[in-house]
Amino acid sequence: MDNAALLETLKDFLRIPSISTLPEHQPDIRRCAEFTAGLLRGAGLENVGLIEGQGNPLVYGDWLQVPGKPTLLFYGHYDVQPPDPLAEWLSPPFEPEVRGDNIYARGAADDKGLTLILIEAVAQLMARDGRLPVNVRFLIEGEEESGGEHIEHFVATHPEALSADAAVICDTEMFAPELPTICTGLRGILYGELVVRTARQDLHSGVYGGAVPNALMAVAEIITALKDRDGRIRIPGFSDRVRRPTAEELAAWQTLPFDEEKYRAEEAGVSELTGEPETPLFERIWARPTLEVHGIRGGFTGEGAKTVIPALAVAKLSARLVPDQQPEEAVDQIRAAIQAACPRGASAEFRLIHGAPASVVDTSSPYIRAAAEAMTEVFGNPTVYVRSGGSIPIVGVFQKHLRTPSVMMGFGLPDDNLHAPNEKLFLPNFYRGIDAVRRYLERLGAPTS
Repeated sequence: MDNAALLETLKDFLRIPSISTLPEHQPDIRRCAEFTAGLLRGAGLENVGLIEGQGNPLVYGDWLQVPGKPTLLFYGHYDVQPPDPLAEWLSPPFEPEVRGDNIYARGAADDKGLTLILIEAVAQLMARDGRLPVNVRFLIEGEEESGGEHIEHFVATHPEALSADAAVICDTEMFAPELPTICTGLRGILYGELVVRTARQDLHSGVYGGAVPNALMAVAEIITALKDRDGRIRIPGFSDRVRRPTAEELAAWQTLPFDEEKYRAEEAGVSELTGEPETPLFERIWARPTLEVHGIRGGFTGEGAKTVIPALAVAKLSARLVPDQQPEEAVDQIRAAIQAACPRGASAEFRLIHGAPASVVDTSSPYIRAAAEAMTEVFGNPTVYVRSGGSIPIVGVFQKHLRTPSVMMGFGLPDDNLHAPNEKLFLPNFYRGIDAVRRYLERLGAPTS
């Protein structure tokens, strides 16, 4: 379809508030799954349908009519993050608005716009040629923002239905504008809750203060025992398996156009960058493990005063993992360190919510090289290889159960405000991304000499 019609399709996609973390949006989730299936049918794919299970529907479609040619597994997700805080949006989050070269809406860059890139690239080839140069499968999920248990179970139990030579994912970003980028590595993640209990119920601080343990103080003591003031993780054995980047990667990262002071002041908006002082910034955010606190609850937090000693406190924690850390081993190490740091009079446990391993792909793969060549051709600049500090759990799932490498072609930009108010997508990248994916398929399907 032409760009005007395509933009309207993207707007229709973005208008659906498919928030997977909020139960009240379950009808919107189903409506969005059906909308996504309609996009696949419109692109000319076969065997399109919803895969039901314990969780939100998966959307599947394929076209497997060229025996002997490569098979690609296209992945995306149709669910989105909540839009809060609403007051900070300049336009309503589910009423897409184009301002300049950007379209603003929740899900614009994460991941509806980038998923539509993959679908439209296939649609254009089918409309032009009536066929594709390679075989394709699509698997689009509705729980990426809320754990992804359904897709992980399906991939683990139906690997034969998803066999492919490579997976293609666009849920990443370009390092800088006009700089085509392929992400070659992702950190893994462990996310869970540190739960500390000290008494049957909250106690009066005037009656019991100085004599009984405080659950919030216990949480603070445990957390500060796990990580020092310089950002070094103090969990025994936790970093023993960490694999450093190659010398080639480190040298390439040094050539990237990057202003650390601008990153600190404008992108991060902090007064000072922290972390392991002996480790360069890119290595800290792409190739070193982390431990972060996301929230603490317990005691009294309302207006006014209430002098209680909390009996229960919960801290939300995550750890980013790097090659070759193993999630199961890392969880055991965290739990052991928590028990060792737990103060007298308190009991503590770490309840894992979800986890995924880190992943790294080989840039010599022909599927990576062909993608880099296609992106260079469209954007006019050499493609760079970077890692990401974030996690895309499905990459590890595909590697584990399908033995399939993932090609992560990034078309978002660093300032797209993912998970934040005023999320956007740069429309020139949306259209050029379609062109790049289309040319990628053509390169992979070209006759070999």
